[in-house]
Amino acid sequence: MLSKLNLKHILFLDIETVPEVEHFSDLSSEKQDLWAQKSQYQRKEDFSPEEYYPRAGIWAEFGKIICISVGYFASGERKRAFRMTTFSGEEISILKQFKALLETHFNHPKHLLCAHNGKEFDFPYIARRMLVHNIKLPSKLNLFGKKPWEVPHLDTLELWKFGDFKHYTSLKLLTNVLGIPSPKEDIDGSEIYRVFYEEKNIDRIGAYCEKDTLAVAQILLRLRGEDLLDKNEIAYI
Repeated sequence: MLSKLNLKHILFLDIETVPEVEHFSDLSSEKQDLWAQKSQYQRKEDFSPEEYYPRAGIWAEFGKIICISVGYFASGERKRAFRMTTFSGEEISILKQFKALLETHFNHPKHLLCAHNGKEFDFPYIARRMLVHNIKLPSKLNLFGKKPWEVPHLDTLELWKFGDFKHYTSLKLLTNVLGIPSPKEDIDGSEIYRVFYEEKNIDRIGAYCEKDTLAVAQILLRLRGEDLLDKNEIAYI
């Protein structure tokens, strides 16, 4: 079935997230209590709520999106051409720009969104943050009432599982196994909090996010038995 997909109908993406504020002490007392309750199972007795707070970005209720990178195979090109762009800045602006992209260029029923672990993380996270900001969900993220086969999402982690639902493979591991250049050469996800709040280097984070997005596209090509993209086929806009 993968070989029958039109690559030009797919929007590849990756998001980067951080805690909504820099320090645990910046939260209201109510939000601090809610964080303590939410994180209790994961941190157990090993960390206090404050010590564990730098990891809060993985929960949409306590985090925010700082960039979304997207990539797509350009239409109307005689040769294969992959275009990439990144939205960064204030979260509400990022979300509105991403929604506009979906509603103007990726709004056909055949269009799909693709990410690694996207069904568990990227897609629901974006949807939840849109609702937090009172942004109406675009159809590609509004899954209410849709049957499983109507959901317009591809997930390279799910494709790699081949039905083994207990199996998890990180993007870094999967690119290594499939012979794809690693997207984690500079930083990895555990460093995003520091780079954003301490270094204040959103450009570095954006470049990292773009590498992850490109890696997702490369994985799908490998799963289809096709050649990887080379640097001459990739353009950043």
